[in-house]
Amino acid sequence: MPRIFWLWLAAINVATLLLYGLDKAKARSGGRRLPESTLILPAAAGGLAGAWLGIRLFRHKTRKPRFQLKLAAASAGFLGLWWLLASR
Repeated sequence: MPRIFWLWLAAINVATLLLYGLDKAKARSGGRRLPESTLILPAAAGGLAGAWLGIRLFRHKTRKPRFQLKLAAASAGFLGLWWLLASR
């Protein structure tokens, strides 16, 4: 895989983790929350590790099985695409 791909993965995972932390902070303070799509889309774009780490680290969205199912589907989609492209 090209170096730019690895740089993208690093950046999107850090950004995704920060989004989960921001949303958790807003949840605690009663502020306006981020839409679920704002949390799922960066994960689908490669921020899987950041998303799953954010769930565990911030204990965020742990009681939302529907959200976790969406995240699992996004994870499967990204990993499937990665496998498909890497096998070429």
